Amino acid sequence: MNDYHAPARPLDQLLQLLADAAPVLILPHNDPDPDAIASALGLRYLLSQRLGLEAQVAYQGIIGRAENKTLVRYLGRPLRQLVEADLRRAAHLILVDTQPGAGNNPLPADRVPAAIVDHHAWRAESALAPFVDVRPEQGATSTIVTEYLQAAALEPPKGLATALFYGIKTDTMGLGRGAGLEDVAAYYYLQPLVDIEALVEIERSQVPASYFQGFVTAIQAARIYGQVALAYIGGMSYPDQAAEIADLLSRLQGVQWVMCTGVYNDNLMLAVRSRSRRTGAGQLVRAVVGNLGMAGGHGTMAGGQVPLHGADPAQVAERLGQAMLRQLKVPTSKAGIALTA
Repeated sequence: MNDYHAPARPLDQLLQLLADAAPVLILPHNDPDPDAIASALGLRYLLSQRLGLEAQVAYQGIIGRAENKTLVRYLGRPLRQLVEADLRRAAHLILVDTQPGAGNNPLPADRVPAAIVDHHAWRAESALAPFVDVRPEQGATSTIVTEYLQAAALEPPKGLATALFYGIKTDTMGLGRGAGLEDVAAYYYLQPLVDIEALVEIERSQVPASYFQGFVTAIQAARIYGQVALAYIGGMSYPDQAAEIADLLSRLQGVQWVMCTGVYNDNLMLAVRSRSRRTGAGQLVRAVVGNLGMAGGHGTMAGGQVPLHGADPAQVAERLGQAMLRQLKVPTSKAGIALTA
């Protein structure tokens, strides 16, 4: 049972908590996406403007998608790769777009973050933090941070506004997936502040040939079981490639559920997408992965990873695919239908 309730005045509580805090390290989830990047930078701007606090933003993993790389270049590369010394130096840690126990962030097991700002499902481990603002009903963490800036009477500069807008847009598919009223309000508040030319360049970022080769592999590998599409794409050049493929396959006519899996750094990464309003993708992926690894997400999009420890990734992917079909009560006795002849 979720017994968490967002604080009545989260901005005041956050600023009071961090008023004399230094040094502060802001940690988005590993391999950060636009929502995580924008939220982290939005919090950094808030602390700088309201408390004179120069917080650092560091991440673990890679920024792999072409659009995300272009976004970071446009912002002047404000994030840095996390090193162990960053964690040792930081007196206060802030988790953004993730929570303790989620398995997708570099929070040390013996550290309790000073603050958590997130829009994923509530995790019990978060209760130990002095400040927690977790809103699963929101489509993006960027929405929460935008609300903070508005409450602080801070209009975000053009670059930050563009990032926050793009964070909301990508996590909600342009307000078409899992968006709440607050997401809509933040989206339209930010829209006139956006650098349109930069946004177009970000969204139309050029991609390497391997990007298209990955799509070919996915289409050849995809199998359709009624309203469910499964695809194992083998080795990936960046960890969120599975998510890109899942987004593509979710557009297939007649498909309500998609799971794409692929290998990165001896982990089987998985991405789940849903067009169903009845069953949450996050709940489903946690049931599918079980104790094999870590998983979580929202109503329509979720992901996870399973350490392989030398196991055959294709066999693990097959096991997860069969588990997903069982969870969705789809007969597993018949072979899936290939997209290609």
